[in-house]
Amino acid sequence: MAQVLEFKLPDLGEGLTEAEIVRWLVQVGDVVAVDQPVVEVETAKAMVEVPCPYGGVITARFGEEGTELPVGAPLLTVAVGPQAPQALQATGGDTAGSGNVLVGYGTSEAPARRRRVRSASPANGTAKEPAPAPPVPVPAAVAAPVLAEGPVPVISPLVRRLARDNDIDLRQLSGSGPEGLILRADVEDALRAKAVPAPAPVAAEPAARVSPVRNGIRIPLKGVRGAVADKLSRSRQEIPDATCWVDADATELMRARTAMNAAGGPKISLLALLARITTAALARFPELNSYVDTGAREVVQLDHVHLGFAAQTERGLVVPVVRDAHARDAESLTAEFARLTEAARAGTLTPGELTGGTFTLNNYGVFGVDGSTPIINHPEAAMLGVGRIVPKPWVHEGELAVRQVVQLSLTFDHRVCDGGTAGGFLRYVADCVEHPAVLLRTL
Repeated sequence: MAQVLEFKLPDLGEGLTEAEIVRWLVQVGDVVAVDQPVVEVETAKAMVEVPCPYGGVITARFGEEGTELPVGAPLLTVAVGPQAPQALQATGGDTAGSGNVLVGYGTSEAPARRRRVRSASPANGTAKEPAPAPPVPVPAAVAAPVLAEGPVPVISPLVRRLARDNDIDLRQLSGSGPEGLILRADVEDALRAKAVPAPAPVAAEPAARVSPVRNGIRIPLKGVRGAVADKLSRSRQEIPDATCWVDADATELMRARTAMNAAGGPKISLLALLARITTAALARFPELNSYVDTGAREVVQLDHVHLGFAAQTERGLVVPVVRDAHARDAESLTAEFARLTEAARAGTLTPGELTGGTFTLNNYGVFGVDGSTPIINHPEAAMLGVGRIVPKPWVHEGELAVRQVVQLSLTFDHRVCDGGTAGGFLRYVADCVEHPAVLLRTL
């Protein structure tokens, strides 16, 4: 007799205690192979595909899409054993458990596509057909939802959930994204239009008029948005931060980048050059590459730079981390920034790629603004902000000229250093931006 095994939501690492079911990848009755992804979940860090460590037949699923489950809660049950359906045995599927629970640690090179259980076909028209496997009951609580015909151009599960929670039919919306993709802004526009009441008839007397009351939109602080809210609140509560800023002439830096990219080879990004300047500055001012151990009342200075950078995505603000940024050249930094940015937009960053930063570089100039006083990414000690680079009047070599000017700002934890250190760091960064050759003295 087949054995029914229960697969629970595994510990996804980095201290995460819960995850939200975004999309089921299998149905009740499907045959799965060992380490085949069965569900896509969203944690406070990233989207993760969870593989099943057993091969067999899915007999039950627990939790609808959008449900939040704690680590250790049942995800699904799988029937395995010598009497598993012949459809699985015919494909050579393995019904033994691998013990693996995280994507990338499986035993199979490429998980097999899921297959619906069917009885084996006869070899010819006269052969006796074997008895089919007993039907698998589908609990009402986990029955797959019935969808209307035609695809809905929506990628983000958060957009789908926002629409579902507010009774918005996505099929009635026109997407403003590429190729008609429905974005969060489209759903919010529909909600605002829905909240506007129909014009009321004019009352006979002014005293009888009633002002319309809007219910508004309630958006849960959970997932990435909730994690960001918690971290920023903790930063404000624990870190006595201060900000200093300076304008710098970035004309020579822009010319240096143009010359580097004209020489052939991989293109170098501006963010990579700013990262090289940042790591060089941290080598001179290590106080800012640290954190405060409040329990021990100690400042811990670090001997490596794991550089975080702010990236805006449809799922909200995330801060991917470039490991050992101090040991990378501009070409390596450019490639790693591009890889992590693409993963952030696709929602495939791992928890390890979103944690462990020691200093953050925030290029808010991409939003068309000059300056900002950002909140420090707790438990780090500082964040360097870079505004937009725009032509401005500037005194250059004693004469008024139009130069490419950028505002740089440094928000720092006043417990790790005083203004002199922070000012020295920011002035060194500005000097490197204005005269890139200054970097040669530190290489």
